[in-house]
Amino acid sequence: MPISDEYVAGFSSVFLVANAGSLFPAVMSKRCTVIGITGGISTGKSTFSKRLRQELNAQLFDADRAARDLVDHDPEVQTLLRQEFSDGVFSADGSLNRGALRAIVFADSEKKRALEQILHPRIRRQWATEADRSRKSGEFFLADIPLLYETKGETLCDCVVVVACAEPIQLQRLMARACLSSSSALEMIHSQMPLNEKIARADHLAWNNGPEPALEVQAKLLAGLFLSR
Repeated sequence: MPISDEYVAGFSSVFLVANAGSLFPAVMSKRCTVIGITGGISTGKSTFSKRLRQELNAQLFDADRAARDLVDHDPEVQTLLRQEFSDGVFSADGSLNRGALRAIVFADSEKKRALEQILHPRIRRQWATEADRSRKSGEFFLADIPLLYETKGETLCDCVVVVACAEPIQLQRLMARACLSSSSALEMIHSQMPLNEKIARADHLAWNNGPEPALEVQAKLLAGLFLSR
């Protein structure tokens, strides 16, 4: 059955769903070489990805870092951003004013879509190429992609892990991390695909209501499952 956020929240924070669709750990029928990792903003994706990479000695693609590299170093992308958002999203020294761009895209869904159309195809090409190379070599490859399902990136993965937590905890973490008001943080959270929907579609779930060591335990357990194939 689908897993609701409220249902999962009743479990211990040291919690791993090996098969999110059935709620029971399952013996995997195939080797997962290319592993997509996604979730919501401030749910702990990056922390989990880094720990799982250590456990599996895997390659890790970070979509957020790839996006930063594109806007900072790719002349074609910078030109497209100027055309779409004006020179006002760049500082006097030529660097991107991320705050100004963020304010625009969160206030205007069309502008958000335009930004995604500039960045997402380029990011997808990068990690699709790396994933294919890893699949051929048999080496583990992790793709930390916040908008994995939104961009249909799961079609490039052997399996998907969703890192999630209860919304009040997600809200608290986001407010602290980004120095946002409650209303602004909620707006950011609700602009994304609902976590419940991601959980229902996942192959594996890491539940991150607790401290970081609890998430590390789950990474170790899941790595053991992947290595057993």
